[in-house]
Amino acid sequence: MQIAGFDKVSLLNYPDKVAATIFTNGCNYACPYCQNSALVLDTKDNILIDEEEVLSYLEDRKKILDGLCITGGEPTIQKDLAEFIYKVKKIGLSVKLDTNGSNPDVIRLLLDNNLLDYIAMDIKGVFNKYNEITNRNVNLDRIKESINIIKNCNIDYEFRTTVIKEYTSYEDLIHILEYLNCNKYFIQKFEDRDTNIMPNLQAYTDDELKEIYLKLKNKYDYIKIRGLA
Repeated sequence: MQIAGFDKVSLLNYPDKVAATIFTNGCNYACPYCQNSALVLDTKDNILIDEEEVLSYLEDRKKILDGLCITGGEPTIQKDLAEFIYKVKKIGLSVKLDTNGSNPDVIRLLLDNNLLDYIAMDIKGVFNKYNEITNRNVNLDRIKESINIIKNCNIDYEFRTTVIKEYTSYEDLIHILEYLNCNKYFIQKFEDRDTNIMPNLQAYTDDELKEIYLKLKNKYDYIKIRGLA
């Protein structure tokens, strides 16, 4: 398991849990707004953390921590992801997975083996913009398959979209919401940072994003918002 980052305690990454977070190395997308660009570009140069070090820490802190969030990068490209999660579950911690949904077979495997307690899938945008946003040729059938798997799973889940003026219009969000028709969907504010793959993208202001959210909330009661000051 290639672990390139380790946040030992967080109250933000796993809803309603005190959790540690690991960041897996590498991603099959290259979204320009990604805030973990070091995990996407030039990943061979990253210093990796031994998984036994992580597991030892989790074992020592299992009375303090509720769970572990596994994010990236894209965790589902890690060949030994299931084996690693099994070890975490043996410690007695809940596991949350963040994924872009590109590997539905891995998601199904993890769910079928009761290895996940929460799953969050990024919806990059409307389907006809996926290639532009990810800078990859995306198999949309696999994205749709992952959405369907998650919507019908028996654990807590969320879908979410990082909202950026260049890629996400109000009309785009309506299309996404109409397609998902799910239990929980977050729109997230974009933060322009030096760590983004492509800095200087246009973020919606808090007021603009609140206005969009309130208009959508009138029709789609499962929409939520995240990242405002």
